[in-house]
Formats: sequence, structure tokens, C-alpha cells
Amino acid sequence: MAKAPDKQEKQAAEAAPAKSKKLVIIIVVALVLVLAIGGGVTFLLLKKSRTAADDGESDVKQHEVKPVFVKLESFTVKLQPDEGKQEQQFMQTVPELKVRDALIAEKAKTYMPEIRHNILLLLSSRRPSDLATPQGMEKLSVDIRNVTNNILDDGAKKPAEKGKAPADKGKVDPDDAVQAVLFSTFIVQ
Repeated sequence: MAKAPDKQEKQAAEAAPAKSKKLVIIIVVALVLVLAIGGGVTFLLLKKSRTAADDGESDVKQHEVKPVFVKLESFTVKLQPDEGKQEQQFMQTVPELKVRDALIAEKAKTYMPEIRHNILLLLSSRRPSDLATPQGMEKLSVDIRNVTNNILDDGAKKPAEKGKAPADKGKVDPDDAVQAVLFSTFIVQ
């Protein structure tokens, strides 16, 4: 009987290291799998967030509207004389229309004779003193914008808006065809 416990002790002693080796291998494999899965999930989440950020940037770029400008030919007009002065004064200017989009630019080219005519009438009704200050130039810019919008937006306006005087509209409406009038050249002599 003495030999039997020795065999059992030997088997138990050999089984313990084998079981501990298996346990260590299982733990190491489990850790590697957990790390691999965690790394894969992290990679996918970061890739998704980068893609979403790139999509957001491309949406901003797609919605970013580049301005469209329509350069008008030079205007040279005789101004109305100031009170008490007899000398004639002239103005030469090159206005540019900042329009809402390329379709409006094409429409402006179609209506150019009417636009030029109305701008000429507007310019020739001014006095040199009206144009001597930056505020006077800004008022002229707003008046040209309103006159041009009345021509270009005429078909799109509601009947109640058609009779509206152009001079009472100082603020820019995002739906207006012409958003601004800029002067490339502005000379009064």
C-alpha cells in the first residue's frame, strides 16, 4: 500500500503542472482575443467618426456657395448741378452686381439693356453732393440693387410686392436676385 500513494502523488504532481500550463495558455489566449476584439472595435469606431467628420466637411464644402458677380460696362453720366452752381460735373463708375447664383447672372445678361437704362436714369438724377460721402455711395449702391431687383425679381414677386417702391428696401433679402452692388471705379469730376 505504500507504493500506491506514491503513484497517486506522482500523478497528482504531474497533473498539477499540466493543469497550470493549460490554465496559463487559456488565460493568455483569452487576453489576446480580448485585446484583438477591443482593438478592432476601437479601429472601426475611429474610422466611423473620421468618415462622419469628413462627410460633415464635404457637406459644408458642398453647401458653401461661391459668389457670382456680373460686371457691368462703364457708366459715364452728367450729374444734376448742386444748388447755386452752374458748372457741369460728370460721374464715371463701373458697378458689379453680386447675384444669388449663376442662373440669375444669365438672367441679368438677358435683361442688360433694361438694367443699364434704369441705372443710367438713377445715376443722372444724382447731385455731386449726394455722392461726396461714403454714405452717399452706399445709398446709391442700395438704390441700384433695388432697381435691378425690381427688374430681375419681377416675375417672382407677389402682386402686393410689385408696386413696392425700391427706395424703402435697405436690407438684403436672401431671396433677392441681386445681393449687393459693388463699385470697381467711382469718379466724380
